[in-house]
Amino acid sequence: MSDAVQEIRQRVLRALALNREPGFHFIGNLADVSFESTAAEAARVVFQNGPHLADVDGQANVGVVAMVADMALAASIRANLHPATRLATVSMALQLTGARFDGDVEATGEFRGFIGKQGLARAVLRNASGTLAIAQGAFMPLEKAPGIARFPLPRAPRAAPVLAPEDLNADEKRILARVEQMLAAGKTDFVRRLLGYEPRRTKAGASCTMPNGLHASNRVGHVQGGILMGLAASTAVGALPTTWALSAITACFVSPGQGKSLRTRSRIVHQGSMTAVVRTEVVGPEGRRVLDATTTHWRR
Repeated sequence: MSDAVQEIRQRVLRALALNREPGFHFIGNLADVSFESTAAEAARVVFQNGPHLADVDGQANVGVVAMVADMALAASIRANLHPATRLATVSMALQLTGARFDGDVEATGEFRGFIGKQGLARAVLRNASGTLAIAQGAFMPLEKAPGIARFPLPRAPRAAPVLAPEDLNADEKRILARVEQMLAAGKTDFVRRLLGYEPRRTKAGASCTMPNGLHASNRVGHVQGGILMGLAASTAVGALPTTWALSAITACFVSPGQGKSLRTRSRIVHQGSMTAVVRTEVVGPEGRRVLDATTTHWRR
């Protein structure tokens, strides 16, 4: 086993150990997300890119990026609410600047007020090279879920017990088995394959089926909002030739991402000489619509 593969495996075991603490979820623990500030005017969320989070080009996966943007936006709104309040993502937009998602990445969210019951926020994602993306979102406060502990906002550094495979429960063993399968194919593009972002080209664009589970969901079993957005973005990118890159995504969240799997269908709406537009829908069991997204793309 190579050093890089062993490092990813150890990070997974650490994330499983941290996942035993109430509140936070596995994929957030795998990314080692840290809430450095939870103030309404500057909710700061950070993570460090690495082989466990990177795509084949070395940049952080779009699902991880969207997840952290989602967290920064929500944290700035949650600062104005009761600490036990849950938030459902109503809509979210992410505009990329074209800079690479390398190294330490921070997302700073700013509360922008309420419209009706929906909280509004804006966030800027940066690294040492400058601004990487700008995000906007609207969130609906919800009652605390029965049986779910108050959401703790983790802050680095965090100690975690060292778990051996024989220490894992049934759900954790399923995650480790999936990880072992991914690592057997190599360390490159690990998190994309772990999440199930594997679109197939179709006549109209692309489609993808992503399994749901502990590897992608939050504490109530719904696929995390940013991970959902990443699924839509990845499928949309898969609808176009590799000469095209994602420039922006706007998503409307219709219903929770629940069930054993979610399916996406992307359709190319426009493909010109320099820009393209793709429409993507994510559906759950029995064809129930989960998310509707529009992406724009630029020719490399």
